[in-house]
Amino acid sequence: MCLILFDYAAGPKGHLYLAANRDEWFRRPTEQARFWTDAPGILAGRDRSHQGTWLGVSRSGRFAAITNYREPERHDPAAPSRGALTGAFLAGTMSAAVYADQLASLAAQNDRHNGYNLLLHDGAELWYVSNRGSGAELVRPGLHGLSNHLLDTPWPKVTRGRERLAAALRHSQTALRRHALFELLADRTPAQDAELPRSTLALERERGLSASHILMGSPDQPDTVYGTRSATVISIDRHGIDFSERSFDTAAQVRSSMREVIQRRTHR
Repeated sequence: MCLILFDYAAGPKGHLYLAANRDEWFRRPTEQARFWTDAPGILAGRDRSHQGTWLGVSRSGRFAAITNYREPERHDPAAPSRGALTGAFLAGTMSAAVYADQLASLAAQNDRHNGYNLLLHDGAELWYVSNRGSGAELVRPGLHGLSNHLLDTPWPKVTRGRERLAAALRHSQTALRRHALFELLADRTPAQDAELPRSTLALERERGLSASHILMGSPDQPDTVYGTRSATVISIDRHGIDFSERSFDTAAQVRSSMREVIQRRTHR
């Protein structure tokens, strides 16, 4: 499970305010967000297994994030890395619309990737594409939420998260808003059983996955722990990008934190 909550406004004076949790097995090798040595223009975390990323930005003003589409019965361990789709967009110059349309065409041909949801922002437009959806779509302005189903599917963590996002964004001061967004992402309260999505998962696991911040398994046995590895808060507007991230250990304690501010360039 993962969670991305965001408020989007289009146009020259628009913005993208975003709060996201990345959930993964703690045994999966991961690098916290930083500028990549082999692609210095990219600021993102990195999956050391396949060298891709789940979320990142670029010095040129691009943003991309991906979540898995939950369908364990269709998972192919030999499929290409979905994180490569995110990294390729961040490193490239193709518009979000064209990149999303190309991926949608591949999806229509039953491409080999496991199910995914992908958000793409090129500094001008925000697009969404899923190979389990109906094609590429231009994201409308407003509050949105994405977990491991299609965009704005009303899973409890998405519905509750959008409400708390709206409250957090009422803070006019950047520092207060950032703090409120990290508090939102740290919520470990599970949904009521009656609200849970219908699925093939055991009730206990479905309940555990319904919180914004997940922690499942025993901290004494790190290889068994699944949960929120990092929380990221991003602000993108006409001034540039403000990127903050916290990484967690197997006891849900902050292991490290970072913040980078990228000033907007006159030319991309």
